[in-house]
Amino acid sequence: MVSRVSPKSVFAQAPDLRAELTRRTVRERISDKLASLIASGILQVGDELPSERELASLLAVSRETVRGAIQTLAAKGVVEIAQGARTRVVSRNVDTLKIGVTSPSAINSYDIESVHNARLLVERAVVAEAAMRIDDETLTRLEQSLAIQKHTMRDPVHFLICDREFHIAIYRSASNLLLADFVIDLYTFMLDHRRVAVSQPGAIERSYRDHVAIYEALRARDPQAVVEAFGRHIDRIYATTVEILAGRPKEKRIG
Repeated sequence: MVSRVSPKSVFAQAPDLRAELTRRTVRERISDKLASLIASGILQVGDELPSERELASLLAVSRETVRGAIQTLAAKGVVEIAQGARTRVVSRNVDTLKIGVTSPSAINSYDIESVHNARLLVERAVVAEAAMRIDDETLTRLEQSLAIQKHTMRDPVHFLICDREFHIAIYRSASNLLLADFVIDLYTFMLDHRRVAVSQPGAIERSYRDHVAIYEALRARDPQAVVEAFGRHIDRIYATTVEILAGRPKEKRIG
């Protein structure tokens, strides 16, 4: 005799099924974020990952979620988990991963002037709209990010992880998600050079001050002030990258 499953018993389990699906989705999303950090050059082969506790704080998720994300990357041979030691990046075989609408290698194939001009044109429009649409939850996340950034002044990798989350949260507050993702692509341009730049004395402090000005303008929901704050920040990044590419970094402009 074939037993029948009561529809009621299935629906009774639905909350647990939804919860498991949500956990799995968040884990995959964090795995993608970690892969993006590797693909863009923030994390490089041979680097140790921040601890689970640190990553959980930087990415605003639970340690369990971070652990699952790392295990996903380990199964793909991207990171290596060793007992009693920090997890280490062992492969950059994630370069085909799309961060916004393209891959890091694709965006890096353009010249710096083209990327800078595109960023000035598109990013300022996106953040102006974000200033009008940003919600209180996102503002709280940005405020929490700034609190963490204050403790990363001597740690370029930790700072850049915060920096990426800070920028992406703002871009995705705009209504046009395609333009937001395009700006994310522009943000990832030459991030391996950006890592060199923020290693210079005083660089992180200057970027942090830029972020504070951006946050204050967003909190005031002042599009013009946000555009001006982002403009200064973009110009600083452009000048820094030009100097790094030329092999002549100047401390007074880096950051």
